Amino acid sequence: MATITSRAAPPETGDAIDVGPCLDLISRNAQAGREARQVPAASVEALREAGLFRSFVPRGLGGAGATPQQWLRALIRIAERDMSTAWIGGIISVHAFQIALMDRRAQQEVYGADPDRRVSSSYNPVGARTEVVEGGVMLHGRWGWSSGSGHCDWVLLGAIVEGRPLLQTLLVPRADYAIEDSWRVMGLQGTGSNDIVIDRPVFVPDYRIHSQMDGYRRLHDQPDKLYGLPWGQVFTATVAAPAIGAARHALALFAERIGSSSTDPSKGTGDPDILRRVAEARSLIDRAEATLLRNFDGLMDAIAGDEDISLLERARCRYETGSTVVRMMEAVDLLFDVAGGRSVFLDSEIQAIWHDIHIARAHVANNPVPLARNYGAMVLGGENKDYFI
Repeated sequence: MATITSRAAPPETGDAIDVGPCLDLISRNAQAGREARQVPAASVEALREAGLFRSFVPRGLGGAGATPQQWLRALIRIAERDMSTAWIGGIISVHAFQIALMDRRAQQEVYGADPDRRVSSSYNPVGARTEVVEGGVMLHGRWGWSSGSGHCDWVLLGAIVEGRPLLQTLLVPRADYAIEDSWRVMGLQGTGSNDIVIDRPVFVPDYRIHSQMDGYRRLHDQPDKLYGLPWGQVFTATVAAPAIGAARHALALFAERIGSSSTDPSKGTGDPDILRRVAEARSLIDRAEATLLRNFDGLMDAIAGDEDISLLERARCRYETGSTVVRMMEAVDLLFDVAGGRSVFLDSEIQAIWHDIHIARAHVANNPVPLARNYGAMVLGGENKDYFI
């Protein structure tokens, strides 16, 4: 393997990610992102300056040395201003974790000259076409839903490769693919989750191909214990955490505006149903955040102590993470149902959040039904049926 060029590691003290200074800018740019169907470049640059994209880059390549808990808290804070910005910020930054599991030549190629280099993804292999050749794979096809791709220099693409385990991820540079403008949707417009297209076969060397299964096994030979976390647990948190911040934003908007309802000025602290809804929504949001962070506390404690993480524990964490968006939909629905006449207009902020969270539920990782079946069966002594935990 190639030698990684060494960079000075950041200090161990303080927060590795400081998003505070960029939050007001993200708020101001949120509507522009919806209209352009892509988060403005200024917001992405602010996330870069905050260190978000270096969260999981290996320390030897200039990574920030963030913990998953620090990273998740940052995503939640960003989503309190704009869920689309948090969504792409999380998606782009989490890819450094997967690349850290790949051949060191791939790590060097992406991050060696710039630890803030950005990578998007589309893991669904349905549109991929592959041919095994000497030293690698020829790849072409079409992939959908590549969030933040317009801001990225590389992409991770899912594919089925003959003779290899079920799902492979191929790392492809920007020069080898096109981005097709296809993202016309009712929520999360700013994520710019467009299609990736490779019209003619391109060569992907073996060192830029990662077996997804390797990301779900406990790898004991990693130089940094962080990368002993199961990749699936980290990635699925990426598409769950922004809903917590967005729901908290909806609650703040509701509390600010409920006393000025255009249809019933008496609504507010004098309405017992309003009080119940606010209490239930606040509790749902707080419990979702506490559960997500608590689970990563436990996972990090396990890897710090060189303990294996049981499949039952993985299934529990995966189910609870996958339930997050459904719980946040419930919280926002409680509020939106009584948000007043102004909420029906297209420029309503709370309506925008309602759409964003419901669109987030469409992500396959945010479907808790199969996760509940698997976890429940395992609690009762059955075998794990989830390939990705």
